[in-house]
Amino acid sequence: MLLIYGANGYTGQLIVEECVRRGLRPVLAGRRAESLAPLAKQHGLDVRTASLDDAAALGAMLAGITVVVHAAGPFFRTSAPMVHACLATKVHYLDITGEITVFEACRARHDDAKQAGIVIMPGVGFDVVPTDCLAARLAEQLPGAHLLELAFAGGGGFSRGTLKTMVLGSPQGGAIRKDGRITKVPAGWKSQSIPFRDRRRNAVTIPWGDVSTAYWSTKIPNIYTYLAMPPSAVWMMGVTKLASPLLSMPFVQRFVESQIDQRVRGPSAKVRASARMHLWGRVTHADGRTVEGTAETPEGYRMTAMAAVESARRVLDAAPPAGYHTPSSAFGAGFLESLPECNVVLGA
Repeated sequence: MLLIYGANGYTGQLIVEECVRRGLRPVLAGRRAESLAPLAKQHGLDVRTASLDDAAALGAMLAGITVVVHAAGPFFRTSAPMVHACLATKVHYLDITGEITVFEACRARHDDAKQAGIVIMPGVGFDVVPTDCLAARLAEQLPGAHLLELAFAGGGGFSRGTLKTMVLGSPQGGAIRKDGRITKVPAGWKSQSIPFRDRRRNAVTIPWGDVSTAYWSTKIPNIYTYLAMPPSAVWMMGVTKLASPLLSMPFVQRFVESQIDQRVRGPSAKVRASARMHLWGRVTHADGRTVEGTAETPEGYRMTAMAAVESARRVLDAAPPAGYHTPSSAFGAGFLESLPECNVVLGA
């Protein structure tokens, strides 16, 4: 049985709709029954509730469940108690985070997951599924590569949860992987012109989840991740750096979150249906050889729903070996190419 926690959120609802479209009947879960009731009534689905700070209630909520898709962010706050509950109840844990700290915390529970006989697999949405699979495909083409660079562009806006994660995490600055270790760098530490498949775009480094996940998938010791940004957004990144001490204050964080809740709705159905995401990657060997590749997927939130549901279905049907997994380590480097409207092109 599949349970979706945070089912009433923007992305959670898309995941529920994708489940129903594919004939799955998930249990809808969250903190408050009244928030879940309209969605449950619309699709005729069962509801369970529990607060993440109530271990006993979480355990009861997971009774009889096989797989959880955790969709309630920001995940740096919400992931740990759900992972703990899944370990205690021997339920497979999946989520849709993109946060380095969450990936590393989940990886640290690898032995615990093996002992419990469960899979812990964060990041089963965009952007980690596409970039993780592209990274794995590139690593296959150039064994022994010492540098991996990944970039993505496109989309039609952000959900509340994504924007909260980006804004509230900004005081932490940037991050890369250097010589196998995650290393802090300034926000926007490096920029370059990226040859995406449709056109070149300027991009800057961001502390995205692939700094963690791609290492565990490829063992490449140096990893940089980039996001294509217009000059105005790069300028705003500089302003955010100046404001980072304020964003570290709890009362400022509460104000920012309230403003996001009031003002942000996420991409419209029309945008989700039409927008495309572009990805690029390059691996470099110490001897100077390189291999580049590109990928294209549906709009990010639609992609997340597709990938999360397919990941859950595969774990329900035949779970990979117990322990921590990235999407490509669980399902193979070709996982992205098995999803509708997704493709990868590799070149020298």
